[in-house]
Amino acid sequence: MSLLAGKTGLIVGIANDRSYAWHIAKAMIEQGARCAFTHLPGEKNERRTRKAVEALGVADPWMVPLDAGNDAELDAVFSSYAERFDVMHFLVHSIAFADREWLQAGKFVETPRQAYLSAIDISAYTLLAMAQRAKAIMTRSGGGSIMAMSYYGAEKVVPGYNVMGVAKAALECTGRYLAAELGAHNIRVNLISGGYLRTLASSAVGGTDTMAERTAERAPLRRNVEGADVGKAAVFLASDLSSGMTGETLYVDCGVNLIGA
Repeated sequence: MSLLAGKTGLIVGIANDRSYAWHIAKAMIEQGARCAFTHLPGEKNERRTRKAVEALGVADPWMVPLDAGNDAELDAVFSSYAERFDVMHFLVHSIAFADREWLQAGKFVETPRQAYLSAIDISAYTLLAMAQRAKAIMTRSGGGSIMAMSYYGAEKVVPGYNVMGVAKAALECTGRYLAAELGAHNIRVNLISGGYLRTLASSAVGGTDTMAERTAERAPLRRNVEGADVGKAAVFLASDLSSGMTGETLYVDCGVNLIGA
């Protein structure tokens, strides 16, 4: 029996077929879910996301542009989704942004105000903004599961992660406060703290060239996390198997978070 049969939801954050969001969508579709998608504005971004989505076997995807830093566009996306679909059982937030100029070891102290605020806005506030807009349709659906992607740099210093670590810490805290308020509507909010995966986003962080090798040496499972690992965890969070779980940060990093040095 498919774990997500009959469930429908929105996935925000597929940039290409290496994105964590892509692996999440793949796992969900394999378990019977119906997925809708957003892409970054612009024809190039649309083509890239559409190609990635079609590789999932979705021939005619519901896919719309979204600048998550724009409230009017968020309103339009969620209104359009509600017109097209009757329900929303899950929402996947897999977006983040920080100016790569400040994602270099030793440069955190130089981070300017606007770079700091924009990282918080896109990487953390947007989870709150999307939850606001998903609340009504999820409530009508009988509840739902909201999940967002974090990283261990939210808790411990990862050289070069800098302001993104601050933003991920804000994201995790935002998830907990949302979980506390939305629980009355049977809406669960959880975070997945995924291990290092070579993506467009991670490539912007200085000092990651040897991250994969070092992670495999330190991890209790003696390997790097794979996209499929996170995809499976997302299926669990979207399914009824996690019905009593909210406000949690689920580590999917081959155990790296356990190691002190």
